Amino acid sequence: MEVLRAVMKSQIAKIPVYLAVPSRSYARLAEVGRLDAPKITGKYETGQLILHRVFGYRGVVLFPWLARVYDRDLPQHRTGDLEPSPGVGKEVRGRTHTFYQVLIDQRDCPYIRAQTEAVTFLGNQDSSRSLYAIPGLDYVAHEDIIPYTSAEKSPLHHELFDKFLAYEPDKDPPFVPQETLRAWQNKNHPWLELSDVHKETTENIRVTVIPFYMGFRESHSTSVYWWRYCIRLENLGSLSVQLRERHWRIFSLSGTLETVRGRGVVGQEPALTRTLPAFQYSSHVSLQAPSGHMWGTFRMEREDGYTFDCRIPPFSLESKPDIVPAAPPGGI
Repeated sequence: MEVLRAVMKSQIAKIPVYLAVPSRSYARLAEVGRLDAPKITGKYETGQLILHRVFGYRGVVLFPWLARVYDRDLPQHRTGDLEPSPGVGKEVRGRTHTFYQVLIDQRDCPYIRAQTEAVTFLGNQDSSRSLYAIPGLDYVAHEDIIPYTSAEKSPLHHELFDKFLAYEPDKDPPFVPQETLRAWQNKNHPWLELSDVHKETTENIRVTVIPFYMGFRESHSTSVYWWRYCIRLENLGSLSVQLRERHWRIFSLSGTLETVRGRGVVGQEPALTRTLPAFQYSSHVSLQAPSGHMWGTFRMEREDGYTFDCRIPPFSLESKPDIVPAAPPGGI
């Protein structure tokens, strides 16, 4: 994995950024730019080059989103239940927070522990309702942004970079949105919108869930509603932990309650270590009703042999009108 070789302090800007660039037989350090001072207040603009604080990849901000963050770690919000009732619950207050839609440098995708190929959305191009997947698209919280600058006209390798952004050296940041980016955002806003984020920590393992409504597909007698959800696991402790099993409870407004158990997630049993503390993946779920809830646990095994159930915060599955997709692949 590429390793960030610079230490950033909030009061110091323009520190050189070095990344380990792989070649056929070895990795060499190469300067990719200089760090900027992070923004404590305000938001980053479209075209801002970034490094991801946790995953270490290079990226560029496309546009910001304002999301409601439901954090169950706050003392007054904790219930202590391994099996909380469905839904967010009125006792958890959402706080507005800034997230960003970013493009990831394709050179970094093979070396990060996130499913950069699994970000799916639903388009309605030329009246053809289809499922689309954009490689190298991510949602990043404001505090995970490390801004930097580069003297290169095309510092990011992504097929959409030059289509969405134009280089204007007199601007700050020097990459400005083109009309194609504005048109793409306006057209696909319903499928890309980030609205709710849910967080909860158990035994130093923090789970963050972001659900996305994808639309519905009509069959002969029923409608099937689809959601994508992105889950990030992060080890905040000093001992390594490995995810062994998942246990989901899925409640549908139609009155059904489904239980799903299985080994690992997306075919993996990821280890969260001190050097690689985070893992992120996406999956899909469908209901035969326009809304529902999901919650559950991950069975974790610590390096000392201790096992425990890590809570997945309950989150709502809410539909939106006038979004009709084809059914997506995969599932829980």
